[in-house]
Amino acid sequence: MFDLSASLALLTSPAVLFFFVGAAAAFAGSDLAIPEPISKTISLYLMLCIGFKGGVEAGAAGLSNDFLIAGGIGLALSALMPIPAFLILKLMPRLDRSTACALAATYGSVSVVTFAAGQQHLVSLGLAPDGFMAAVLALMEAPAILTAILLLNRSGEIKSGQGGHVLKDAFFGAATVMLLGSFLVGVLSGKPGMAKIELFVGPLFQGVLCFFLLDLGLVAARRLMEGGRKLTAGVVAFALGFPVLSASLALGVSYLAGLGPANAALLTILAGSASYIAVPAAMRLAVPNADPGVFVTASLAITFPFNLTIGIALYTAAAQWLWS
Repeated sequence: MFDLSASLALLTSPAVLFFFVGAAAAFAGSDLAIPEPISKTISLYLMLCIGFKGGVEAGAAGLSNDFLIAGGIGLALSALMPIPAFLILKLMPRLDRSTACALAATYGSVSVVTFAAGQQHLVSLGLAPDGFMAAVLALMEAPAILTAILLLNRSGEIKSGQGGHVLKDAFFGAATVMLLGSFLVGVLSGKPGMAKIELFVGPLFQGVLCFFLLDLGLVAARRLMEGGRKLTAGVVAFALGFPVLSASLALGVSYLAGLGPANAALLTILAGSASYIAVPAAMRLAVPNADPGVFVTASLAITFPFNLTIGIALYTAAAQWLWS
């Protein structure tokens, strides 16, 4: 059963409220802006915290069956979901193949900030996921990009020599390296390592997340004002409906595979998210004629706010009901 109080708690959390402050400022025409170097630094900091804390917890728990199950489901979803996404998008007459592939990759990959918001929401409900879910997050970033490249190669739209560069960026890009690297550091340093930097990765995290979501609110609203006219009714429907489809599939498979409820809920939240950092960077390099006004705006200005306001609470409630 959908828990309205839990949903309201998420909507009134400081981080989510700062997202709407940023969006309101942008819609009002404010000159408020976060310099891009600072925004990138904050993004890397959030990934470091998520990876390191996850590594410490995973190291203490050891390699578990749940980790293998969650990792396998996550990899499969990221690699396979761009295919039905692309088939759906091909039916939209005003969408060219390159942009459709970029959109498919965007909705096969995942959002780090949605992961952070979902993790905090689950912890507030007493459903703390295991630390290894940070590694699952990292594993789910790149496979969707590989699938999109394969789809584009079939049509000859990948520029000659670019495929290898895109794959390198996908598997060794900043987000993946920071998440997996800090996860490994957490595993190796363990609880003694956590004691040394607990202030840096613990209490400061919430404040920095608020600052980052303020920036995302500004960016999302401005993207919507600039590129919203490029979003057809079909793309908007896809940006709202396909994440729910992916999340439902992840939830059902997680339940059948015997994954624990907290980890299944977070995996479902991940499956219902969309990338607006790793995939756009890779697609700009591989397919410069794909329109970021469509695939970036859809993920950042439509799907991300939907997940913050409804999706995270909805997927959590579905997991609680299914495992009750």
